[in-house]
Amino acid sequence: MKKLITPLLFAVMFFGKLSAQQPGAKDTDAKKQKMEWFANAKLGIFIHWGIYSVNGISESWSFFNNYINHDNYMKQLNGFTAANYHPEEWVKLIKESGAKYTVITTKHHDGVSLWDTKGIDATTTLKNSAAKKDVITPFVKEVKKAGLKTGIYFSLPDWGYPDYDGFTRDRKRYKLNEEPKRWDKFQTYLHTQMNEISLNFKPDLLWFDGDWEHSAEEWQAGKISSDLKKHNPNIIINSRLNHHGDYETPEQGIPVLRPNSEYWELCYTMNDSWGYQPYDFKYKSPNMIVRTLVDCISMGGNLLLDIGPKADGTIAAEQVNILKGLGRWTKKHAEAIYGTHAGLPAGHFNGKTALSADKKTLYLYADWIPDNGGLLLSGIKPAVRSAKIVGSDLKATFVNNGENISVKIPAAAADKDVTVIALKFDSPVEVTNEPLVTLSFKDLVDKNVDYKAQINSIARSISNGTNPFKDSDLSADGMDFKSGKKELKPEVFNWVTKNAESLYKTDKGLPEGHYQGLSALSADKQTVYLFVEGKPTGPIALKGIKNKISRIRIVGEGTMVEPEIYNKLYWSSVPGIVYIPLPTDRLDKDLTVVAVLLDGPLDLYREKVGAIESNL
Repeated sequence: MKKLITPLLFAVMFFGKLSAQQPGAKDTDAKKQKMEWFANAKLGIFIHWGIYSVNGISESWSFFNNYINHDNYMKQLNGFTAANYHPEEWVKLIKESGAKYTVITTKHHDGVSLWDTKGIDATTTLKNSAAKKDVITPFVKEVKKAGLKTGIYFSLPDWGYPDYDGFTRDRKRYKLNEEPKRWDKFQTYLHTQMNEISLNFKPDLLWFDGDWEHSAEEWQAGKISSDLKKHNPNIIINSRLNHHGDYETPEQGIPVLRPNSEYWELCYTMNDSWGYQPYDFKYKSPNMIVRTLVDCISMGGNLLLDIGPKADGTIAAEQVNILKGLGRWTKKHAEAIYGTHAGLPAGHFNGKTALSADKKTLYLYADWIPDNGGLLLSGIKPAVRSAKIVGSDLKATFVNNGENISVKIPAAAADKDVTVIALKFDSPVEVTNEPLVTLSFKDLVDKNVDYKAQINSIARSISNGTNPFKDSDLSADGMDFKSGKKELKPEVFNWVTKNAESLYKTDKGLPEGHYQGLSALSADKQTVYLFVEGKPTGPIALKGIKNKISRIRIVGEGTMVEPEIYNKLYWSSVPGIVYIPLPTDRLDKDLTVVAVLLDGPLDLYREKVGAIESNL
């Protein structure tokens, strides 16, 4: 087996040595100290609650986009009862999920304030809704009692306020340069509410939204930030205050690549809606949500998972089920979640990873049940000292082979969502150079090599861009492969001929981030072949594919499978996530290959996923 060694492009990032211009050491230390709890938390729960839950329609945007007129939208105040609202039960469920903080909407763009604000001309749930309640104060009280961090969502735009300039997509109340006194009046109202939030709720985090409607100067973003810090010097502010914030907030789309910001948080819905919508049945499974959390952890970020309570204050059974499923996994694997850092660069393990704070523990996340070939790592040093299965009393075994490591676990130890193995080292983990396995057909003739290792190496070599069958007599249908019949182990020959179409004239697969395993690309660039290890615990996932998918099938035996696409927003260019369910009785015992036929040559989305600024 031949290897070509290339410099590791991500070594600088991996060891945290940033070459970009940095603030002073004192400021950097203060920021790091302030952000410590946030960086360690990994999981928060977002709550979108408001009068929009009465009809079960889009929060604020439904009247802004003229799906319903404003008068009829506001009639929902009469149905917002909060009759069965028990904040202590909400907090108990949030804590059970494993979340360390929560963020609740105090006011969305519709301008309905959910607390007893004294702002002039305010519309509130206390004065104007059927509930006749301030619903925020008792919730915040329970959050603090439970030891969770308090996050407050606040919309900068207030489309319902008579002296705010914007109203709907077709109507503006005035232009700032023509009626500056009206804008001044709104500013007074805005800053009144900001001060109330600081004094009454003492938030640890302020989650702004809607800054796209005005400049930082028009919002007086600097004043908002400084006023908040007068009340709490350590308050954390998200990125949606015209660059006056502390962390980035990608929305809905799981990043393909790790965001540039040191601190970031993916805000994410359970279905396709932020608030409660009774006819949105596109809920993700607990398995998908757990794996999304793992994706965020592996890239050093947080997941802010949204729930949308009903108008009476109850939470839909589907949402409760997801939170409880998430809680099962987080409770079992706490050590591999909280306080961890981003994991290894691509190319060292065909799955997600994370590191402990001292970098002496490497966590492997396997969302598949490994076959007897186990889990393989490469380009890692020093040698592993010990291995354990997190949350299980069953034992993991490992073998150090230079800078390569193989790990095996009993099938009974596999978690139903994601299995976690902790590898301990005597000194901080280092990655050497990304080991690019490159094979020729002659390399496959060695019959002393384990056949499963050979099959894995074939997939890895093609994924890296070197096809060992390039100059062989292998055909697309695998028939009359005489040299293979003569030279290869029978098990390897059988696998190659079965999966020949994925090996015939195929080339380098998907770049980092789009699929966690190995892959190959057809000569016409229209078919992506995915190599699937073991038995997946849920549907396999593809990110950042801009093409439409024409057909998906299991190679070598013809079974068609129907993908499900989640979080594809009709008004956004960001692709949705493609989930591909695989029937377990059709999986190959050695290595399954899945063919994804596209509507044209492969087209990838690899841009930074940032805040979604509107859904016009």
